Amino acid sequence: MWAERFDNDIGDLFALQNEITSRIAIALDLELVDAEAARPTEHPDALDYILQGRAAHSKPPAPDKYVEAVRLFERALVLDPGSVEAQNRLAIELTTRVLDQMSADTAADVARAEGLVGQVLKAAPRSPLAHFAKGQFLRVQKRYAEAIPEYETAITFNRNWVNAFGPLGECKLLTGSIDEIIPLMEQAFRLSPRDPYIGIRYFRIGLANLLQSRVEDAIVGLEKACGSNAELPYAHSHLASAYARRHRTCRSAEIEP
Repeated sequence: MWAERFDNDIGDLFALQNEITSRIAIALDLELVDAEAARPTEHPDALDYILQGRAAHSKPPAPDKYVEAVRLFERALVLDPGSVEAQNRLAIELTTRVLDQMSADTAADVARAEGLVGQVLKAAPRSPLAHFAKGQFLRVQKRYAEAIPEYETAITFNRNWVNAFGPLGECKLLTGSIDEIIPLMEQAFRLSPRDPYIGIRYFRIGLANLLQSRVEDAIVGLEKACGSNAELPYAHSHLASAYARRHRTCRSAEIEP
């Protein structure tokens, strides 16, 4: 099921142990997803739509990607209104596209997500997915301090829940703990080095450096963000700001808004 070589320094055995354990857990998680998908279900078409929605979610952030994923999770709920996973994933998709500034109707997406989050936490209070969904909802409302324990709970329940590290880092940054964001993003890189959300993680590193006046480091991170996903508007605007701070106004003017 899993095999890989490691060329790490054995001087830090605990760090090596953590890395190997994390990678095994990720590999097992993928196997368990396949096994779960193969189990008989009363609503096989609903499960199919959920899996298609997860595949759509795995694409880099873009307006069309969110439209597709939301449509698929909604179709799953039509077939199986009690599906906790479909409710969780739909709530996450709705709030994430608002946070990525790609929603056509922010108020409607937030209202729909609020109802879903309330349902899933009652049905599955120990689900990392449910706590992540609540964290996203609180972050949409700019309740960053309240969102932090939700993301931390998701990570406690699943140490490999890579999607929680990025939002947690952003909430730490927005509540004044700027020094904590880069280590969290680095952990996310280690867990998922080819993640479709890697552009957002580079953006957060660039922003943390920019706020601490490390302009050259900020430019490196923000350029990686734009290169990883050209459809992130805030990455371009902050990169323009970083160039302006370096007195490169001619370069700044070339960047698309």
